[in-house]
Amino acid sequence: MKAVVTVICKDMVGILAKISAICADKGANVLEVTQSIMQDMFAMIMMIDISTCNVPFSALTEEFEKVGDQLGLKIHVMHEDVFNSMHRI
Repeated sequence: MKAVVTVICKDMVGILAKISAICADKGANVLEVTQSIMQDMFAMIMMIDISTCNVPFSALTEEFEKVGDQLGLKIHVMHEDVFNSMHRI
């Protein structure tokens, strides 16, 4: 099982490190990352493998939301089943 994580925010040091640290702590494996900085805005899309997570998907998303609120990041996590369903229409 996989999930797509997107992050949008003002560029700052350590965004990728903070997000990947959450993944590592929760047992999710980072499969692919693409990131871009447009003027002063940071945008990232990350594909993670959640099949080895040591917490439920809901707890993983809550952790991302908590860090997003603390740091002023807009983080969105979407399970691959939802992502695939949305793009079959």
